[in-house]
Amino acid sequence: MPQFFSNKRLIVLLVSIIVLVALIGFSMKERDALTLPEQFFKDSVGWIQSIFYKPAQSVAGFFENVGEMKDMYEENKLLKSRLQEYAKQSEELKLVRSENERLQKELDIMDTPELRDYEVYHASLIARSPDRWNDFLTLNKGSQDGIETNMAVITPEGLIGKIKNVQPFSSTVQLVSDLDRTNRIAAMVQDENGKALEKVFGTIEGYDPEKKALMFNKIPVDVDVKKGQTVITAGNGGIFPRGLIIGKIVDVKTDEVGLMQTAYVKPAADLYDVYHVMIVERSAQEVQNEPTDEEGGE
Repeated sequence: MPQFFSNKRLIVLLVSIIVLVALIGFSMKERDALTLPEQFFKDSVGWIQSIFYKPAQSVAGFFENVGEMKDMYEENKLLKSRLQEYAKQSEELKLVRSENERLQKELDIMDTPELRDYEVYHASLIARSPDRWNDFLTLNKGSQDGIETNMAVITPEGLIGKIKNVQPFSSTVQLVSDLDRTNRIAAMVQDENGKALEKVFGTIEGYDPEKKALMFNKIPVDVDVKKGQTVITAGNGGIFPRGLIIGKIVDVKTDEVGLMQTAYVKPAADLYDVYHVMIVERSAQEVQNEPTDEEGGE
C-alpha cells in the first residue's frame, strides 16, 4: 500500500512537469490573442498597479518638489551673496575712481605754473568748527610737518582758505567764507582766454550766506565786470600764489555812493565737502616783499 502511494505521487509529479512544459511552450509561441487565464492575470495586475501608481507618483512628486525648492533656496542664497558682493565691489570701484580723479586733479594743479615754485603739503580733514559764524577746519598736519601760519590751503577745484593756527601735529584752516573782517584776499578777474585783467582788481572780503557767495569789493565803477568771469588770486601779499582760482562771478552790484562795485563770487571749491587739501608754502622772497597795506589777511 505505501509503495502504491509512492508510485502515484511520482506519476502526478511527472504529469505536472509535462503540463508545465506544455504550458511554457504554448505561451512562448506567437499568438494573436491571450488565453483567458492570462487576460485575467494581466487585468488583475494592471488594476492593482493603477491603485498604487497615482499615490506613488504623488509622493514621488512631493519629494521631487521639496528637492527642487531646496535647490532653489540654495541658488537664491548664492545669488543674493553674489549680488551683495557685486554691490560692494561696485561701491569700492566708485571710491577708487573718485580717488583716482582727485589724485589726477592734484597732479594737474601741482603742474601748473602758479605752483611750480611752491612747496606743497598734502593733508586730510580731521574736524570742523560747529560754529555757524566761523568756518574753521582742523587738519592732520602741523609744525612737525613744516606747516606754518598764513599758508594758503587749496583743493584741486580752487582756494578754500589759509592756515590760521598751527599746533605740533595739527593745524587750523580759516575758510574764505569766514566772517572775520581781517579775512581778506587780493583778487583779480580773468578774461575768456584765461589772461588776468590787471584793471579788474579788488579784495575778497566778506561772505553772503543767502547768496552763498564771496563778496569781491572795491572794484571801480568804470571797470566792466560781468557774470561768469573767473576770479583768481592776485598774489600781492605773498600768502596766496598768483592765479589760484577763487570762483566765478554770479552777480554785480554798485554801492550807494556809485563809486565802487561789489561782485558776488561763488567759490569754485566746495567748502562743505572737504576731505583732502593741499597746503602751499610761501617762498622766502615773497615773504620779504609782503605788503602791510589793505591786503590785510593776505
